[in-house]
Amino acid sequence: MTEAKRLDRITFDGKVLGGRACIRGMRITVAHVVNLVANGMTADDILADHPDLEPDDIRQALRYAALLAREETYLLDTANG
Repeated sequence: MTEAKRLDRITFDGKVLGGRACIRGMRITVAHVVNLVANGMTADDILADHPDLEPDDIRQALRYAALLAREETYLLDTANG
């Protein structure tokens, strides 16, 4: 499965919350969902508070955040200018 297919619930629309990463075009951002998890809410808690969300929405929000947080190091060849 390609990365894009695995993130098909993450949407960007300049007319919705300034183009921030949202869940399925709703006014619920990926950042909001990740923040809820980071502050100790379980998936069941989040789904109870946000009935429009589905379990896959939470998983994809976390997957998207993990992709953004990947560390990659690039060595620069400073000897050659």
